[in-house]
Amino acid sequence: MEKYARQAISEGLKTAEDIHVAGDSELYRVLNLHYNRNNHIEQTLREFFRAIQGGKDTEQSWKKSIYKVISRMDDPVPEYFKSPNFLEQLE
Repeated sequence: MEKYARQAISEGLKTAEDIHVAGDSELYRVLNLHYNRNNHIEQTLREFFRAIQGGKDTEQSWKKSIYKVISRMDDPVPEYFKSPNFLEQLE
């Protein structure tokens, strides 16, 4: 995300709202290979963009606040997945 946010800034984008990620983009392909959590890709990229544009990337642990924002968008894990007998229930 950081790489793509920096690229957007270097290409002259002025606001995070100018960022749009197409479903067939390289960014979606790469992230879905490594990280597929509810596909909050565009919002995550915007958060990185805002942080970099605002100079937050010079601070230690600057990504923590981004991950907190994004984690709020994740759906809660259903209780039945948390059961210690979950795999047995599938059989």
